[in-house]
Amino acid sequence: MVAETGIAAELIDLLSVFVIAAGVGVFVAKIGRFPYTIALLLAGLAVSILGITIDIELSHDLILLVFLPPLLFEGAATTDLERFRENLSHVLVLAVVGLITAILLLGIVGHFAFGFPLLVSLLFAAMILPTDPVSVLALFEELGAPERLSVLVEGESLINDGVGVVIFSTLFALVLDSTAAGTDLADLVTTSTIVDASADIVVASAGGAVVGLVAGLAVYQVMYRLDEHTTEIVLTLVLAYGSFLLAEHTLSGVISDYYFSGVIATVTAGLLIGNRGAEYAMSAQTKISVFNTWDTAAFLVNTLIFLLIGAKTPINQMLAHGRLILLAIPLVLLARAAVVYPITNIVNRFVPNSVPLDYQHVMVWGGLHASIPIALVLGLPPDFPFRERLRAMVFGVAAFSLVVQGLTMGRVMNALDIVTRSETEALYELLVGRARAVDAALESAERLHDAGDLSESVYEDFRGEYEREKRDLNETISELLEDNPELRREELLIGERQVLKQEKSALMDAMRTGTVSDDVGRRLMEEVDLKLDRVQSGESTVSDRPEEERYEEFWRSRAAELGLETQLEAREASDD
Repeated sequence: MVAETGIAAELIDLLSVFVIAAGVGVFVAKIGRFPYTIALLLAGLAVSILGITIDIELSHDLILLVFLPPLLFEGAATTDLERFRENLSHVLVLAVVGLITAILLLGIVGHFAFGFPLLVSLLFAAMILPTDPVSVLALFEELGAPERLSVLVEGESLINDGVGVVIFSTLFALVLDSTAAGTDLADLVTTSTIVDASADIVVASAGGAVVGLVAGLAVYQVMYRLDEHTTEIVLTLVLAYGSFLLAEHTLSGVISDYYFSGVIATVTAGLLIGNRGAEYAMSAQTKISVFNTWDTAAFLVNTLIFLLIGAKTPINQMLAHGRLILLAIPLVLLARAAVVYPITNIVNRFVPNSVPLDYQHVMVWGGLHASIPIALVLGLPPDFPFRERLRAMVFGVAAFSLVVQGLTMGRVMNALDIVTRSETEALYELLVGRARAVDAALESAERLHDAGDLSESVYEDFRGEYEREKRDLNETISELLEDNPELRREELLIGERQVLKQEKSALMDAMRTGTVSDDVGRRLMEEVDLKLDRVQSGESTVSDRPEEERYEEFWRSRAAELGLETQLEAREASDD
């Protein structure tokens, strides 16, 4: 039989990957709670050890240009923008200041530990230290990590890759200059170089954010005026890849000599479409179609990337440089810990919503390193100094990070008593999700009936069926909340946050139309912001007793000044 070539051979290789992935999926389903992505990596490692050939090249461009944009976009689109804003101080300081500090620490220590020139050691640190959004997003979703912890770890990983790539590119150019000119680091690293590198980081981050925002707004405007879910799926696909390529390749070096971060551009676009776009520019059908499509896309890309990382791991090189890998693993963890604990605690002093120590432990252990470092090391040219050692070390640290840290993450969280999603919470999500679906079905049936597409008798059958289910759901949810007061409190805070945001929106509309003067509107907006601050710190402003007012709005005191007695004051007077 003649060996297949061309597209047929590539399809056979791709099919082989998915056959292995299907076997892994069956294995995971049978043994219960086991991270699917880690199982894929282990299967890939087994393929590499057994010498089975998969002729799909895991390249720098394949990871950064094909795999990364959809994973970044999906991760950002499913991130709650409000939660992200609440934790932005911690995320930004860790992603920028923390990453730069960690690179310097690991680079200086690694210079002596690994025996590399200082510049090469710093380059290794810049490659390995950015935490990987691909790995973190997949693992935290499977573990059902608490929402705030997920936002902190995922948010940092989504941002620090853009910063890491800029630092890597700067150091990479310096190594090439040093090698070509035969000069040492002292001659290349000057005050001017440091200032230029700092400017590069700022411009790359800000430029990427602007590109993502502009591209996201352009697609948002089209989606706002369109109600065709299949076309809108294509638009989000264009946005995910287009914002990345526009920033990373089209505009970088064209508008200016600076590089714009494609990672940050895609993350910004995803945050915009996943939050504002989902709220204002998508119908119910479009939301279902778009988010289901991206969920499936992320699953398929994760399947490919984790299996290929395992299958393409250079086992022989890792064995040959085992001593360096064993040195690198603890040093990477120590560098991570050396910035997370002090920086987080410093930021805690300046923001009201501090990050607890238990979360900091998980942030250290959950800083996984895989696809981004591997993409960067695969981009090193064949004649690059210490290339084989760097490749072995990056793959070795990535394997430890994913297998050891990934497999023990659930146990670490349990040991720290960080509650992941319980069966009760899963049931609550199931009930609430079904309740929303039933409400949407009732509204849809009513619209069809009003439009004449459903006869009266058929409409009554629909309405009777769904209203019975709605009553049963409401009773079950009420019983569940009664038995689990912590769930009720969480529902209250989430609902209150959304209601207060609507209050704020209504006040802005009133000020814009002149219904409320600017000075009165600003005073009312300040009050809503005070309420939001309380809610964000976990304190509700809503009382569960009708006769009690937990937050007394300022209009009550103004009314009293003019001699108007409110019901609250009347109740207080009668109580006295």
